[in-house]
Amino acid sequence: MSSAPSAAQEATDAAPTLRVNVNLVNTYFSVRDKNGFITDLTKDACIVREDGVEQKIKNFTTEKNLPLTVGILLDTSGSMERVLPMEQDSGSEFLKGMLTPKDEAFLITFDVNVDLLADYTSSSRELDRQIHKARVNTASSSGGVPGIGGGPVPVGNPRGTLLYDAVYLAAHDKLRAEAGRKVIVVLTDGVDQGSQETLKSSIESAQKANAIVYVILVEDRSFYSNGGIMIGGGGGGGYMKKLAEETGGRMIDVGSNGKKLKDAFLQISDELRTQYLMSYTPTNNKLDGTFRKQEITCGEKGLKVQARRGYYAVDEGATN
Repeated sequence: MSSAPSAAQEATDAAPTLRVNVNLVNTYFSVRDKNGFITDLTKDACIVREDGVEQKIKNFTTEKNLPLTVGILLDTSGSMERVLPMEQDSGSEFLKGMLTPKDEAFLITFDVNVDLLADYTSSSRELDRQIHKARVNTASSSGGVPGIGGGPVPVGNPRGTLLYDAVYLAAHDKLRAEAGRKVIVVLTDGVDQGSQETLKSSIESAQKANAIVYVILVEDRSFYSNGGIMIGGGGGGGYMKKLAEETGGRMIDVGSNGKKLKDAFLQISDELRTQYLMSYTPTNNKLDGTFRKQEITCGEKGLKVQARRGYYAVDEGATN
């Protein structure tokens, strides 16, 4: 689904994060208390700070009806063989209930390869057909470029999981040029092996695309206890928590429990239906490509705001 980057392509990697004709920063977020999501907040109830400096909020709206683009990333490495069927069923059910005619989704599988199984479509039937075509792949990598077959998995190891490459490709190649709300849902045990990209670069790619990453941590723990040979054997939860939270999403650990998996998808659906969109023109108007930390607080103490940790300030003409 991609080719080796050219020099020109690499030159655009530092590129544009936002549509900044007026240098407007857009951030999607949700707010909840111990009883659930708060859906009736107003602009005056929230404060946004950038690098510690309070900003003036220009626009503040609820965005449950704004078109949504969803990327489903499905781990099909050897460790997922026993849990893949329940992932397929729950993922298909989620898309069927979530997508409206104005929404679109795509499906990527990753193992020793990264493959685009379904390109942008609003057809839940087509997505269901493609998601159930996914198969576990434990073949050796061909040594090619991630995204077109293969990747740099360790020599002599017949398995690989190009998790970070898959997140990077979904954000950079598929979502960066899209407008509106953008979400990546990753179903994985959190173990990366052999990616060219790193945790840091995969987080950056999602932040530059203004895409929220949710990770559903699905683990067949018997795979590791029975001698699964992946480096580190499970234990990817800490990295996945960072990937999700840095981009404004969450990691939900479901183990190998089908009921918990369905509930995780329901939680994500609820959050996507209760998002706010906040916009402001930053007081620091330099478009120097640096990372700007964001902090949003709303209402009284005890309300939890879920939002990305910041954004990259880049040149005009950039894509969200």
